[in-house]
Amino acid sequence: MNSLRLFLTTVMFLPFTAGLAVAELEKARDLMDAKAYEAAMTELLPAARSGNAEAEELIGVMYALGLGVERDDVRAFEWYLRASLKGHAGAQSGIGWYYEVGRGLPAPDLVRAYTWYVLSAIGGDPDAAISQEEVVKKMTREEIEYAHILIDDYRGWLYPFR
Repeated sequence: MNSLRLFLTTVMFLPFTAGLAVAELEKARDLMDAKAYEAAMTELLPAARSGNAEAEELIGVMYALGLGVERDDVRAFEWYLRASLKGHAGAQSGIGWYYEVGRGLPAPDLVRAYTWYVLSAIGGDPDAAISQEEVVKKMTREEIEYAHILIDDYRGWLYPFR
């Protein structure tokens, strides 16, 4: 009986908590627009720590560009990666770019860059196809074939119905 009560309580309050996350994100975006980056980070962190991909991606942007924080490519990459693994197409393009140029990484990795650009395009990022076309020009046939193996691995998990 206690399990049922816990389940019903969770189901009843789930829409309320989702609404709070949306409100936090809107407030954070407004603060970013006003260049109040430290306050925006304060709004974003609770949502990101709860697994909100949009908040994670925005924190990645802040670290990538040094908005209210010291620019840190490694931390930007990690925040983008968290959001990417939840299917956030914009963050997936960000991961592709980091792999393409190698910023914050030991070296560029065109296979993974192409992989994430393709996944981002599947997820609906309109600019990802352009990035994908540019990076594929620098790749060998073997690299492209291997990237498609990775894409198939991720696609079924990230986008099972596409």
